[in-house]
Amino acid sequence: TPGPAACRSGLPDLVCGWISLAAMAKKLATVEPAADQAAARPAGRTRTTRQSAAIDQALRDADGFRTAQELFDAVRGSGHKIGLTTVYRHLNLLAELGSADIVHRADGEAQFRLCGPMHEPDPAADTEHHHHVVCRVCGRSEQVSAPEVEDWAERVARAAGYTEVTHTVEVFGLCPLHS
Repeated sequence: TPGPAACRSGLPDLVCGWISLAAMAKKLATVEPAADQAAARPAGRTRTTRQSAAIDQALRDADGFRTAQELFDAVRGSGHKIGLTTVYRHLNLLAELGSADIVHRADGEAQFRLCGPMHEPDPAADTEHHHHVVCRVCGRSEQVSAPEVEDWAERVARAAGYTEVTHTVEVFGLCPLHS
């Protein structure tokens, strides 16, 4: 990366300033997180930024599934500067890594919540495929086991000649607070 030598070589000051900022940003991006951030980092992630840590905290504070917009509002409300695109990217990364579950509301909007052994009261509860019952009003969720759904999905797909079957089942209703 060109540094001060590039500025001495006749590049315009504006270009030299941009190069210096890019080099500084690269150095800041490789700073190791504090030990407490490393412990809370989802598996597969190699570094934690302030923005990702803030999103993770908002997810930990949520009682159930939240949309990207709701998490964006929570993070901004806690004083962090962040873009909505950053929130979406981070949530999709968490989902790809298996650190977040996604359900889609009736209107199609995705909602997210942290999952995995470090986020469940019973660490064994989240090690296998599972489903959720989600409140349509507040997004609160309960993880449920449904072996009969697993059997049904396998049977229906096999009868149609499909193999390597996967499925998604999302159950929505009203939680006790909103019933």
